Amino acid sequence: MSFAGVIPDSIQRQLDPAERVLWTGQPKQGVMLRGSDALMIPFSLFWAGFAFFWEWSVIQSGAPLLFRLWGIPFVAIGVYIVVGRFFVDSWQRSRTHYAVTNERILIVDGIRKITVRYAQLSGLADMSLTEHSNGTGTITFGSSSVPAMFRSLSSWPGVRERLGLQFDVVADAKVIFDLIRNAQKAQRR
Repeated sequence: MSFAGVIPDSIQRQLDPAERVLWTGQPKQGVMLRGSDALMIPFSLFWAGFAFFWEWSVIQSGAPLLFRLWGIPFVAIGVYIVVGRFFVDSWQRSRTHYAVTNERILIVDGIRKITVRYAQLSGLADMSLTEHSNGTGTITFGSSSVPAMFRSLSSWPGVRERLGLQFDVVADAKVIFDLIRNAQKAQRR
């Protein structure tokens, strides 16, 4: 977490000339479990187990090539939802940078291409904070079209865009939340 210290290049390139950075940061790094994994892990193990069993049974029975090929995408999805999604999520978070400026909040992320999302502080009507006992939390701006139990699936194609704007698993979330609220108040003066 940085309070206007070193500004990452990905953020620096997005700033307007008169814009002043109040805070920059990144989501928590590394592989992590989320609350929704309590449902996703059993589902993923069931899916992968069934897909592997299907593929193994088809191969053992000497079924035609079409049947052998049919199960491969299901096995691949099984491998992804059991282990791959954790690594893709970690990789996405490692390439995500957040910033709060005197004018807006910025989110710069992307694996294959850089995506810049922002919202003007003056236009942030709805803002919510979900904070954990260790001080990490998620600040959500506006509303999301993705139910809470599926928000950990941001590593799936297309889900991240539907989540809306959020600072996901940031350290000292309450401090950042208050900083944004104070920046909004300063703009109104």
